Amino acid sequence: MKIDKNIIKELSNYLDEFNLTEIEITEKDTKIKVSKNNVSINNQTIPASTNNTNLTAASQSSENVKSGTEITSPIIGTAYHAPEPGAKKFVEVGKKIKKGDTIMIVEAMKTMNHVPSTHDGVVKEICVDDGQPVEFGQTILILE
Repeated sequence: MKIDKNIIKELSNYLDEFNLTEIEITEKDTKIKVSKNNVSINNQTIPASTNNTNLTAASQSSENVKSGTEITSPIIGTAYHAPEPGAKKFVEVGKKIKKGDTIMIVEAMKTMNHVPSTHDGVVKEICVDDGQPVEFGQTILILE
């Protein structure tokens, strides 16, 4: 995904206009998080800048990125796709899963917490990389 500085500026303006604290967009392997003080792109932080630009492209971008049923992390920790290194992953894109199936493990304070699916569906996108830190409420998986 190519990062366009104008989109970042538009997202920053969107925060001000609608009095939001942050906007997060995930597309393929790239995550952009814009907050009042900074912009985070795959854990790289750069200062946010604000200019008056058109809001339309920013709102269209955020609408097009996530469609489907989002499953979010129930805790802060480190996400793992498999029960142990080298083991078969819990889910793959295209796999049909049922409510209650383990989709990932989130390690918090040396405890491995199995994250169950909250819905039935087909995996459309896995939004976090194996071993990546996750926040409470962060989208980790999208189902069709």
